[in-house]
Amino acid sequence: MAHRRIKSNENNEDKILINVIVKPNSRQETIEEIGPNTVRVKVKEPPEKGKANKRVIELLSKRFNVPISNISILRGHQSRNKLICIELK
Repeated sequence: MAHRRIKSNENNEDKILINVIVKPNSRQETIEEIGPNTVRVKVKEPPEKGKANKRVIELLSKRFNVPISNISILRGHQSRNKLICIELK
C-alpha cells in the first residue's frame, strides 16, 4: 500500500499519513487502495456515535499490525473523508 511516511521530531518515530474514504453500513468490511496515499475502508457499522470511526481504526490496526492506540484521526471525525496518522513503533 502506498502511503506518505514522515519522521516525527519527537522520539524519532516513523508515522504515516493516509487519506481514508469511509463507506459505512457496508455488507462486507474491506480496505482497498484507490490512489497514492488514499484508501477506501468499508465497514458494517453505522456512522453514529463514533461506531464507524472505531471500526475503521480497528481494521487499520490489523492491516498495519500496530496497536489501536497508535492510530489517530487528524481530520474528518464527522466526515467520510478522513486524514489518519499511524505511528509505526
